[in-house]
Amino acid sequence: MSKNPGSKRSGEKMMMPPFRFVDRADAGRRLADAVRRAVPDLKQRRALLLGIPRGGVAVAAAMAERLALPLDVLVVRKIGAPGQPELAVGAVGPDGKAVYQPAVLEALGLRPDDLRAEEARAREEVHRRLAAYGAGPPDTTDLAIVVDDGIATGATVLAALAWLKAARPELRLLVAAPVAPPEARKRLASLADRIVLLAEPEPFYAVGQFYRHFPQLEDDAVLTLLDRHRRR
Repeated sequence: MSKNPGSKRSGEKMMMPPFRFVDRADAGRRLADAVRRAVPDLKQRRALLLGIPRGGVAVAAAMAERLALPLDVLVVRKIGAPGQPELAVGAVGPDGKAVYQPAVLEALGLRPDDLRAEEARAREEVHRRLAAYGAGPPDTTDLAIVVDDGIATGATVLAALAWLKAARPELRLLVAAPVAPPEARKRLASLADRIVLLAEPEPFYAVGQFYRHFPQLEDDAVLTLLDRHRRR
C-alpha cells in the first residue's frame, strides 16, 4: 500500500501510529467481528468475501474462518505514480479498465496520459493474476464484502467497486478494511453501500506502519488461502 499524498505537513515529525495489528490474520479476525456487528443478519444473507490480492486475501481468509463465509478473489492492480510505484493514483480492474483518482492526480500534477506505461504494466499484471487465481462475477451472491489489508488513496478499492457495479448492478457492496485515512470513507461512499473500517488515523502515511508484521505475500500463499476457503 502506498503513501497518502498531502497527509504529511512540512516539518512534521513522523509519529508511531496509535493503532497496530499483529499481522493480517489478527486484523481479519477483528474486522470479522466488526462486520458481524454492522450486518446483524449476515447469516441470513448470501454473502461472499472478496479479497483484493495479495494482502487483502490474507485478511479476508481470516474473516472467512471466523464468519464461516466463502472467500474468492477480486483481481485489481494499482497504477503507481511515476517514480513512486507504491503511490496509487488509479487502478485497473478485472475487465482491464483503468479508474483514476482525480484528486490524487491533481495533487501530483499528473494526467492519465502521463501514466500510460504504468497503466499498461498494471493491466498486464491483472491478466497474469487472473490466469493464476481465476475469478468471475459472484453469481448467486447478494452481498459482496470487498476486503483489503488497508486503504491509502482508495484507488484500488474504487476500481474493484466500479467493476462489481458494472457486473452486478443489484449487488449490495460492503467495503471492509482494517485501516484507512479519514478522507477515504467519503471517497468510497459513492459506490459502497456500507463501509467498515477499524481505524481512521490522522496523520496517515502508509498502511504497513499499522502492522507489526507486514510481509509481502507471494502467489503460492494466496492460492493456498483460496483453496482452503473458496466456495466449491
